[in-house]
Amino acid sequence: MSNSQNTKIIFGLKVKQLRKEQELSFQDLKELSGLSVSYLNEIEKGKKYPRNDKIEALANALKTTYDELTSQKLSKNLLPLSNLLDSNLLHELPFDLFGIDAAKVVEIIANAPTKVGAFISALMEISSKYELQQENFYFAALRSYQELHENYFEELEEQVDKFVGEFRISTNGNVSFDTLARVLQKKYRYKIDTDAFREQPELQIMRSISIPNKKKLLVNYELTDTQRAFQMGKELAFNYLKLKDRAYTSSFLKIGSFDQVLNNFKAAYFSVALLINRDSLVNDLRQFFKLNRWNSTALFAILDKYQASPEMFLHRMAGVLPKFFDIDDLFFLRVNTNPEEDKFYITKELHLNQRQRPHGNEIEEYYCRRWVSLWLLNDLKKVQNANRYQKPIINVQRSKYFGTEDEYFCITIARPGHPTPNTNISVTLGLLINDKLKETIRFWDDDNIPERWVNNTCERCSIEDCEERAQPPIILEKMKKQESIQNTINNIFEG
Repeated sequence: MSNSQNTKIIFGLKVKQLRKEQELSFQDLKELSGLSVSYLNEIEKGKKYPRNDKIEALANALKTTYDELTSQKLSKNLLPLSNLLDSNLLHELPFDLFGIDAAKVVEIIANAPTKVGAFISALMEISSKYELQQENFYFAALRSYQELHENYFEELEEQVDKFVGEFRISTNGNVSFDTLARVLQKKYRYKIDTDAFREQPELQIMRSISIPNKKKLLVNYELTDTQRAFQMGKELAFNYLKLKDRAYTSSFLKIGSFDQVLNNFKAAYFSVALLINRDSLVNDLRQFFKLNRWNSTALFAILDKYQASPEMFLHRMAGVLPKFFDIDDLFFLRVNTNPEEDKFYITKELHLNQRQRPHGNEIEEYYCRRWVSLWLLNDLKKVQNANRYQKPIINVQRSKYFGTEDEYFCITIARPGHPTPNTNISVTLGLLINDKLKETIRFWDDDNIPERWVNNTCERCSIEDCEERAQPPIILEKMKKQESIQNTINNIFEG
């Protein structure tokens, strides 16, 4: 949606507002201005912007001036709409990704500007109250896009297959940093620098910095081989897929547009698909799911085969399970914590097919400590304190959500947040236990897998005598009190 489109919308809103205030019909305005009803309708919908002589005719008909009618200022009741149009948000939201015609959005705004303005004002107030920035909307739109496609993108898979064939990359795991670095150097003439970060300690939280105009990639020397290979894959993706609008750091410092967020996702998806071949992984998972007992060693063997990080591996599983196993009721969750504190933060989540439990909460409530995602982080902390940490730790849980019939088979992997200091991370893949899952995963009811009643946050939980509770159920108690008051009022009316 361009700035010229904004001009059309504002002009149309002004014409409509003045016509309504003067109680003129389209036919009335036609007779006063000499413009056809259909043309006036197109103007008010923000689809047409008339020539100067027609603007003059409209101004005279509506008893205003040319300058007032063409001014970009809106009346007070339409100010929220003006703020939205002036922001980049409406320009950047990816309507086309969701099959929405941007012109229809304009028409909705034009047809009910006051109501839409009030709604927008409410959204902006909420976003301001909870300190939501433009990038929060971008990432939310990206998650919705992933969920819409069940986290699987055939066109990107086809590009990976083409790349693999062209550069003879292994499809059976063990795609190394050196292999991908050679392609980046030979095909795209890049220079890879692993020493630059040593001289800039403040950049240690970054994994890589790309300087495309110099064909140079700076890679943090502290990264593991897997992490370095992933950064190589992303840089290759930006070049191979010809993604121009991008960030030049491994993590966003400032987001310029939604295209940057989308292209970063495409590059990351390409890299993971390159390191964890789709067909090979599907075959490995079929064999794994045939086991009669849960076997963490067998899962570790698959993880090691692809030299993948836990996050890459479980996120890749979240893409192939719906497509190739028809298991589409699932969630992916990443939880971060400082081992010295008792606070946990959901830093990444994905829900397929419905709003799965658990999910993030942005109002500082305490997540249920019964989740495997959290207690495994406490286990990791104990291993670290005893100086016994050697590799990521894996565990499983059947999580039964209190007060519902929902039960999830959860696989969690926890590790230190290398190279980020004072951070531990767990990633969880949760699969709704239904008939399809029982048919596919033989070990789903292994007696050795712990079963636990869980909830979302302590503040809303009614599980009694919970030893893991971090906070009293204050929100639940408030809701019960309100319900009690409402019941008393209902009884008064019924009596």
